[in-house]
Parts: sequence; structure tokens; C-alpha cells
Amino acid sequence: MRKAWLVAGVSVGACLSFVALLVVGTYSAAAGLLGGAGGALRGAVGLAKGAVPAAYQPLVQKWGNLCPAINPALLAAQLYQESGWNPRAVSPADARGIAQFIPGTWAAHGVDGDKDGDRDIWDPADAIPSAASYDCELAGYVKKVPGDPTNNMLAAYNAGAYRVIKAGGVPGISETQNYVRIIRSLEKSFARPVGRVEPSRQAAGAIYFAQKKLGTPYLWGGNGTPEQQGRFDCSGLTQAAYRTVDIELPRVANDQYNAGPHPSRDELLPGDLVFFSDDLNDSRAIRHVGLYVGGGYMINAPYTGAVIRFDKIDTPDYFGATRVTEDGAKALPTARP
Repeated sequence: MRKAWLVAGVSVGACLSFVALLVVGTYSAAAGLLGGAGGALRGAVGLAKGAVPAAYQPLVQKWGNLCPAINPALLAAQLYQESGWNPRAVSPADARGIAQFIPGTWAAHGVDGDKDGDRDIWDPADAIPSAASYDCELAGYVKKVPGDPTNNMLAAYNAGAYRVIKAGGVPGISETQNYVRIIRSLEKSFARPVGRVEPSRQAAGAIYFAQKKLGTPYLWGGNGTPEQQGRFDCSGLTQAAYRTVDIELPRVANDQYNAGPHPSRDELLPGDLVFFSDDLNDSRAIRHVGLYVGGGYMINAPYTGAVIRFDKIDTPDYFGATRVTEDGAKALPTARP
């Protein structure tokens, strides 16, 4: 829910033609910018603003550079996938902590990252360095295997180094192949973009859906069902808009933030998701999302008592933006410990 000081919505009727032009412009922008920066991450990798909670960012930045097979964004992607940054997480298999170590694996591979004399599976200051150290250890085991060394390392993390060596690369195990794909996709969400972010081909369709909902009353928890009279809350609206173009987003705004790379404010294009938070250093604190339409405006389902409308995005709680990708959305976890 946005704060009460959010700038008042623009008249719906006055802006319909404005957004119609922006929807057409989305196609033009995508056509004009295709072929921009994308693909594998290269060189020094920084972290996207706020993507890693501030309490853990120094650890991820430092230990993510421990060996050439990993980088800070990749390490962040693993931790997010494993625990959602929850240092008290416990899985049904008794994997523990922010890095989800099984106690037996921890006994063999846990390190005293903060040099305080103990190895505490629950302490991120030990668990994050241990995750990086274990990744690098696995990378060493499979360093002579053909193919991408980081993919091979991730495959060894999931299936064991022996299987990677025997297969001569990522083994043909669907779980392992899916694990590698998920982490490499999430890596792009946690990395600070270098150069332009490729436009979304599905953006115009998402906007087309959302603009048809202008004037609809807000409903907290609303998913637009007939029982709810077609009403939405903020993340329900963005989820429904991208569902119409066959992209399934998570239901919660702070998880939607990780559905793709993060363009800067001056690189926004129609169809980008824009996010708002009281803590501008932690994406897990995001509490609101809107659908950018251009010109500094978004389609917004703001709060109880209001209707879906246009609002300006430039407010003190503006956190950042995400350019949704199909691979990015598919990589997001549906359940955690």
C-alpha cells in the first residue's frame, strides 16, 4: 500500500489517449533497441541497487569474488533461491540457515568466515563465506570438465562432482539442468546492468490489460476474480497483466522485483515494473509495485478506497524497476523453507 502522501491520481479519462500512444510506442521502442546488452555476465560484476539486503551485501560482494567460477550476483542468486535471505530457514530435509547447508555437509565444508572462533550454520557471517568456499571447492573438482566452468560448478553443487565429470559437463538430469538454468537466470536479476537492458517484447500486452482496468476499485488481496468483482491490489494487477502474455509472476511485490534485470530511472520503458519501499537498501522490504507507462507515470492500484489509476512514480519511496523476462519469471522460487 502506498503512503497517503502519494501524489493524487491523474484523471482516467484525460489519460486514455496518452497511454494508447505509449502502448504503440512500446512496440517501436522494442524494435529500435533490440540487440542491446544481454547474454552472459562479463568482467567485474556489481550488485543491483538494493537487490541484496544491506546487512548481507558486504559479505556477498566480498565472498562472491573468491574464485573465477563465481561472482557476487551468482552467489546472491544461490542464497535467494535457497532461503530468500532467511537466516533461520529450515527445509524438510533439515537444510539450515541462509545458505541451506545439511548438517553433514556443513561439518565437512563450513568455514569460520568472521574469525570469531566458531563455525555457526545459523550465522550469515559464517554461512555466506561457506557457500562461496564450497562453490569454489566444487569448481576445482570439475575444472578440467569441458563446457562453462560456472555451469559445471552449479551442476556439481546439485548432482555431485562425480556425475559432472562422468557426463563431461552438466549431466542430463532434469533437476540438475533446471537448477543451473534457474541460478544463471536469477544471476541477471541480482547483477547491476552494464549498458542498456534489452526491451521486453511482452510489455505492450501487459499495458493493454492494465489500462482496461482503469477506474476499477482497489481490493487488498484482489486477484481480479469474479467473486472479487474483478478487483485487484497492486501485485495482483501486475501479475494478471503479465499472465495475459504468458509470463507468470509471483504474487508478492518483493519477489516480482527479481523477475528480470533492473534498468535505471532514465532507462525506463513502458511495461517495466516499478517498485516502492520504506527501505531503499533492501528489496525484501518492497511493499508496492506499479506498471510503468512512460512519461514518469504508472498504472497503479494504490490503496483501499481508491481506484486503479495513473500516478507519478517519482516519489521519495521509489525503489527501482524491473524489466520482466520470461526466463527471469520462471526462475523465481514458488516455495521456500
